[in-house]
Amino acid sequence: MAVNERNLVNYILAYEVGELDANKVLELFAYLVRTGLAWQLQGHYGRTAAALIEQGIITEDGEINWDALM
Repeated sequence: MAVNERNLVNYILAYEVGELDANKVLELFAYLVRTGLAWQLQGHYGRTAAALIEQGIITEDGEINWDALM
């Protein structure tokens, strides 16, 4: 299931306790960037989103660059 407005809190809670696999973490951060929430939540989320963008893993538009992971 993709991250969306209805399940966002569940994704964040699962992330906070380490229950998301790597792909789900990327989906979460892509959603947060896409919606602008990455820059509104606590600093960790913005810093992590910025690092993923800088590494080319997530675009500035919030899309996952799966090719960058290979």
